[in-house]
Amino acid sequence: MRSNCEGSEVSTISQHIESKPEEHPVAPFLRMDRMPHIWCPTCGIGTVVKCYATALEEKGVDLDKAAIVSGIGCTGRVAGYMNLDAFHATHGRAIPFATGLKLGRPELMVTVFSGDGDLSGIGGNHFIHAARRNMDLLVILVNNFIYGMTGGQNAPTTPSTAKTSTMPYGNFEKPFSLPNLAATCGATYVARWTCLHIRRLTKTIKEAIDRKGFRFIEVIAPCSTLYARLNRLGTGANLLKYYYDNSEIRHGANPAEVDLDYQGKIICGKFVDRERPWFLEAMAEHYKATLGDKFVPMSPEGGWRRE
Repeated sequence: MRSNCEGSEVSTISQHIESKPEEHPVAPFLRMDRMPHIWCPTCGIGTVVKCYATALEEKGVDLDKAAIVSGIGCTGRVAGYMNLDAFHATHGRAIPFATGLKLGRPELMVTVFSGDGDLSGIGGNHFIHAARRNMDLLVILVNNFIYGMTGGQNAPTTPSTAKTSTMPYGNFEKPFSLPNLAATCGATYVARWTCLHIRRLTKTIKEAIDRKGFRFIEVIAPCSTLYARLNRLGTGANLLKYYYDNSEIRHGANPAEVDLDYQGKIICGKFVDRERPWFLEAMAEHYKATLGDKFVPMSPEGGWRRE
């Protein structure tokens, strides 16, 4: 419990999790025995993890009913640090594993937390079909424009003309605009922030937790070790200054108009917030209409659960 400015007490954490006075407020949500983490100084991934943990805390999420799945890469380490039921999937396979988990245990809140290379590169096919099917997943994608863990290779999101280890003279490929990709494929909730927008990102995650369907949040974050160095952009602090100077909040913007240019404007905000039945709801509606009483819907606790 914590006191607000008027002195009344407000609940700030799930009842079965309590932080100790000497602990960081989100320590109960992390596997502290695995600290310190592997992320470089000024990397933005830890900030995004803090926003996610704060959102879980403020929403009072039952951590026994929450699971997190990550893939391979710098952001892929998140699942190993969260004090939740977690799975560290193979490269590009976070979304299909999370899909199976959600279909087998539909009562769980399942989050996919991974990077741009993992989710939109080798995992791109899974991304578009999960959005098309409107699978009930919260997908948080940390976009640092590069393959950070494996040497700074060109990624599906590397801005045109930006330099990488595999394109030292500048990227000539057109990158994905991930909010546009997600919205076009059918996502029900699409937003973008930078890791500088801590309060706005936390609020967006809290809002997305309350929605159903494929919810996609892109978070722009610095890779000062490789992306910034290869492009002579300075330190992580310089990149945060760039975010501060060039971010433009435009809620409701057309996702087709939020492309990112190299060191250009970053359009942030909530772009899509709509409703449509998620996969199991659509399946139940269809089979009930076609099969009538022959169709037995899966129970909310999952159809194949065994104690």
